Amino acid sequence: MVKALIFDMDGVLVDNTRVHQKVFEMFCERYGTTIDDRVFASLAGMGNDEIIPRLLPREIVEREGVDRLAEAKEALYREYYAATILPTPGLQDFLQQVREAGIPCAVGSSGPRANVDFVLEHCNIVSCFDVIVSGSMVTRCKPDPEIFLTAARLLGFPPQECLVFEDALSGIRAARSAGMGVVALATTLSVSELEKQGAPDLIIPDFRGISIEAIRSL
Repeated sequence: MVKALIFDMDGVLVDNTRVHQKVFEMFCERYGTTIDDRVFASLAGMGNDEIIPRLLPREIVEREGVDRLAEAKEALYREYYAATILPTPGLQDFLQQVREAGIPCAVGSSGPRANVDFVLEHCNIVSCFDVIVSGSMVTRCKPDPEIFLTAARLLGFPPQECLVFEDALSGIRAARSAGMGVVALATTLSVSELEKQGAPDLIIPDFRGISIEAIRSL
């Protein structure tokens, strides 16, 4: 039975995959390079330490360092997204239902803590989460299950009693490796892609219409 919920951030709390791609395109242009859409799609859900070396020339990464490049990219992302950020449709109402039902919640994101705080504050959902796990708190990002296992431990529940909300294949695989159920949002990938490759327990377009009863039955 589901007793705790863990939410990925990008593509789940906010439908921002296109924003991240646009910002990465802007950032890469600074260094005279472009992004292949297929390569970018394959990196969804991963951390900057894996993404940046695949998008920027090796000599730039070695000269600037991944950490410095990641900080600059994420600062650009927050500046670019601040004026238009919105929670995924239905999220705030669903989180309110979850709080009223007394179900503990965590954020489990590969992103940096500054981005998590930025999203929670701008979407006015800070108080909805009991635990926050960001990429800086773990040594291995998704598809490794460490983020979700850490969130479950901090929530105080065994993995099999936790349900993960994800949008990316790497995150779905991480949740499965952790022994958790998965609800997939069709924000980054289509329903057919999720059905074919991710095998989640439930696929939803967003949070409108999903009920506490539905997730408790998973």
